[in-house]
Amino acid sequence: MVLTGTEIKSIRGGRVSFNDSFCYFSKGELFVKSLHIAEYSHGTYANHDPLRERKLLLQRKELRKLEKKIQERGYTIVPLRMFITDKGLAKMEIGVGKGKKLHDKRDSIKQREADRELRRNFKV
Repeated sequence: MVLTGTEIKSIRGGRVSFNDSFCYFSKGELFVKSLHIAEYSHGTYANHDPLRERKLLLQRKELRKLEKKIQERGYTIVPLRMFITDKGLAKMEIGVGKGKKLHDKRDSIKQREADRELRRNFKV
């Protein structure tokens, strides 16, 4: 990832949120959008924008493979976790996911309601 100084300090402090974040291609490069890295508490006027788009650094071969997968209908790239290596570099693990179809969503809703009803009946 391409980061600024205050961003890496916030990441080391564990102040990252993946809610609603996703990756997209722009001009052959991969970017992550809606990844919230909180502002650094001791930052000054040079503090970063918490929701800015960040470029992901991947090898050309990996980029081509991911771009080919994304062109298939219904697939998207999502960040799974972020970690700091032994060398102090921030890395992001990404995954390719496929959205649910309507009938899959209905099955999930039925299962969730059945679980809720089961918990309600056996509550002591």
